Amino acid sequence: MVVSIDTLTVADAPGSWRDCGFLVEDEECVVGDVRIRFAPEEGRGLSGWSLREIDSLELDGLPTARSERPPPDSPPTHPNGITSLDHVVAISSDLDRTVAELEAASLDLRRVREEPTPAGAPRQAFFRLGAAILEVVQEPPEATERAGGDRPAFFWGLAFIAPDLEQTVTFLGDRAGEVRPAVQPGRRIATLRRSAGLSLPVALMTPPAS
Repeated sequence: MVVSIDTLTVADAPGSWRDCGFLVEDEECVVGDVRIRFAPEEGRGLSGWSLREIDSLELDGLPTARSERPPPDSPPTHPNGITSLDHVVAISSDLDRTVAELEAASLDLRRVREEPTPAGAPRQAFFRLGAAILEVVQEPPEATERAGGDRPAFFWGLAFIAPDLEQTVTFLGDRAGEVRPAVQPGRRIATLRRSAGLSLPVALMTPPAS
């Protein structure tokens, strides 16, 4: 069976996401086949997730729960035009260690990219989780040193698919940055600014090139 994401828990007030054009009901938001639960009391950023068909909850420090719920029946239409989750980003001070633990828990490793990103991350690993991807980024050595040395993996941010990216950015106004080419060939990306009021980095992307 394929491991897939049921719920992402985000330590934000629901109103912050509602103000960004997400349809929020009962402190939860459904984007594509993923539920987002808002729990501002749980710290900051992406505080955890639940996965279906997972063999182990030991994912090198990523807070994980097991879920048996089926995906949502009919995802809503969001005023901002976002349709689904593209990927979740996690950061690791030891990519090989994190990859080994995720594979042991039955996550599907698709590839390891041995090239630096524009932001300076030396390597990345990509896992398929249903329709979405988990991107695990190797932390640059200087960042690991500043943080006090080796540490468990941790969640960093989210990327969503906005088929009409220009329209979504226009809707968001000064909450979003300008549209630019993405690292992935044929795709474009924009990021939410701090003025959006969310506690984690959020990117908006065009769908994968066919």
